[in-house]
Amino acid sequence: MSAHRWPIRPVPSEVTTEWRRAGLWDDTTLGVKIDRALRNHPEQRFHVHSLERPWEGTFGELRERALAVAGGLAQRGVRPGDAVAFQLPNWAEAAVAFYATSFLGAVVVPIVHFYGVKEVSYILRRTEVVAFVTAARFGRRDYLADLPAVVDAAPSVRVVAVVGSSGQGGEGGGAGDGAGGLALPAGAIPFEGLETGPTLPGPVDTDPDGPAVVAYTSGTTSDPKGVVHSHNTLGAEIVQLDDMNAGGGLPSLVGAPVGHFMGMLGALLVPAVNDMPVHLIDVWDPARVLSTMRTWGLSAGSGSTFFLTSLLDHPDLTPEHLSLMRYVGLGGSAVPVAVAERATAAGISVLRSYGATEHPSITGSKHDHDAWSRLRTDGRPMPGVEIRLLDDDGQPVPPGTPGEIWSRGPDCCVGYTDSEITARAFDAEGWYRTEDVGVLDDAGCLTITDRKKDIIIRGGENISAAEVEELLLQVVPGLAEAAVISVPDARFGEKVGAVLRMTPAAPAPDLDAVRALLLGAGLGRQKLPEYLDTVDDFPRTSTAKIIKAELRRRISARLVAAGG
Repeated sequence: MSAHRWPIRPVPSEVTTEWRRAGLWDDTTLGVKIDRALRNHPEQRFHVHSLERPWEGTFGELRERALAVAGGLAQRGVRPGDAVAFQLPNWAEAAVAFYATSFLGAVVVPIVHFYGVKEVSYILRRTEVVAFVTAARFGRRDYLADLPAVVDAAPSVRVVAVVGSSGQGGEGGGAGDGAGGLALPAGAIPFEGLETGPTLPGPVDTDPDGPAVVAYTSGTTSDPKGVVHSHNTLGAEIVQLDDMNAGGGLPSLVGAPVGHFMGMLGALLVPAVNDMPVHLIDVWDPARVLSTMRTWGLSAGSGSTFFLTSLLDHPDLTPEHLSLMRYVGLGGSAVPVAVAERATAAGISVLRSYGATEHPSITGSKHDHDAWSRLRTDGRPMPGVEIRLLDDDGQPVPPGTPGEIWSRGPDCCVGYTDSEITARAFDAEGWYRTEDVGVLDDAGCLTITDRKKDIIIRGGENISAAEVEELLLQVVPGLAEAAVISVPDARFGEKVGAVLRMTPAAPAPDLDAVRALLLGAGLGRQKLPEYLDTVDDFPRTSTAKIIKAELRRRISARLVAAGG
């Protein structure tokens, strides 16, 4: 795959020159940046707090394993610019796969570990992935059972490596049995098989303006969108996150999936570059999280509001835990003021930030900022970032007036894998249309007030309403129309709600039946509806379009009246 496989969107040269002058773009590739961090701090610790696959080691050990895996991939024909995907829980092998791909100058394609066959197949095919690293099993999920269907749908995949299955694999066309009797599909090999060949001597040189990571995110279309980040945009994001210093200096226990763009950055890249120990947990069980915090002296609770509220709500929470959670940064999903105020009352300094996979750090605050801007706004533009708020005619709006947010900055992606989506989302001057609506105050702080995107943000994960709607119409017998909307949720910020209109003779299904049908069709569990309603007809515009805002208003009022 060429480094120019996906066209890079235009940005005026005077803008990128300024980013370089300010040190926001340093033209250092991801592989070189990671290699330097691991090599300079070889004794720094890396911990995986897992009941299924615990690991404890050093940055130096991870570097050696990653260089070996990079060599194993190269031996099997993976070249700089090729796409290498991994779908793994928060395990050490996820770090090894990420670092190895970067060392090789290949493009990292992280995939959230709970994505189903439908999403994974699409991502591998759309990105023309050459090598795929996955797990054998995790919890109730049997990845090996899904693997043949996933790979058959992606003809570009030439290398398949499985974590959690050792011994003779299926390389060369024959199936083999791994440890515990796990049979690998034909052509797949145990992950350890990648570590046995010639070791890559060091990171491969590549274009710092070329693709480094393709992260998939759900949007207004039914299929996920591939967001392309360059080495320079990722380097700028490290600077942005370090500028906020949301954790206040303590090492943090990370439960966000490393297969998610922000989880990958926050767990596998930013701590390494900043010489901080890494602590991962693969299942966010609040009781285990709280126990691990005390044992290791770790902070936790940053990220989407769910991570914080799940700890605050737990009976095991003690003043000792609160002393470790002195500084928490929230973002990635709606941050209710009530949650921020509750945390503040418990002695936690909270700050909010705003961004997206496309532009990760648009605005943010610092812990020494005033309480109003930290708790009730999403902060000011980050270094090098510009924002515009425009009305429906594309004209700037004054402070205090809602407008659609356009942003431009050094950490903004270089485009999408789909050039048509890139053309719709960016203008000729490099401005990104967020499709979010916000208000600027006189102090320059932004507050998000609405979204034009038809997505649900559940615990920081974007879920496409269109995707769920389309699948509902395919699998629910007698369904005439479906509207999938966000429903307020105290823990996740939002959850998936489905409103159905059945044909006259069809009985209305219950929630469990609908969830089972969608799960059987390959939809990821995080996308399953958690609220179900049926209607005789929908509220509509004059052109018969369903008015989802009215559905959301009705359901919110009903839940409030019911005390939900």
